[in-house]
Amino acid sequence: MARQERAVRTRRAVIEAAAAVFAERGYTAATIAEILDRAGVTKGALYFHFDSKEALARGVIEAQITSDYWVPRELKLQEWVDICMTLAYRIPKEVILLAGIRLSADLQGRALFGSAWPAWMEVVGKRIAEAKEQGEVLPHIDPQETAEFFVGAWLGMQALSEAYANWTDLSERISMLYNYILPAIATPAALIKLDIAPDRGFRVVQEVERAQALASED
Repeated sequence: MARQERAVRTRRAVIEAAAAVFAERGYTAATIAEILDRAGVTKGALYFHFDSKEALARGVIEAQITSDYWVPRELKLQEWVDICMTLAYRIPKEVILLAGIRLSADLQGRALFGSAWPAWMEVVGKRIAEAKEQGEVLPHIDPQETAEFFVGAWLGMQALSEAYANWTDLSERISMLYNYILPAIATPAALIKLDIAPDRGFRVVQEVERAQALASED
């Protein structure tokens, strides 16, 4: 068990170090030597988990798709909103998310290690499909098409936020995005119940962290 825990910690240290280097320097300029130095592990330990820089990039991309802050909701549209507003809140603060963005936008690198976009489209499409089954979404809406449209629009908002505000206004921009998209796809009865305020992501993170703190006290 102790060996397994060490392996998990080592893998996480390598992922975080690689994310920091990729976020700062991009995939092409990043080196295994710099990642090793940041992680504080041996070359053997790194290659035990990742056999190449390409595998490291793929690991960083995969690490950003976690359910740590996903909270089940009665309204599946609210669950979708919460997942994405929480992501918008976390992006400026978490290097793995920032690195995933830079790697996914790397035109040459995507041919080697892919991007996070298909996984996020799947996450969004699933929530919209579940919402449609529950009568929260208008009958003519195609969940997968809507997911692809949303992720494309998200990427545009993300690029604007980075360019004009260094990510500090991303929550406001994603709130605005929902303000335009949801009236086009949600039933009036569902729409009126949704919370898409810019601080929604912050409040969900606080909710999850309070629950985690209470659980650790038990």
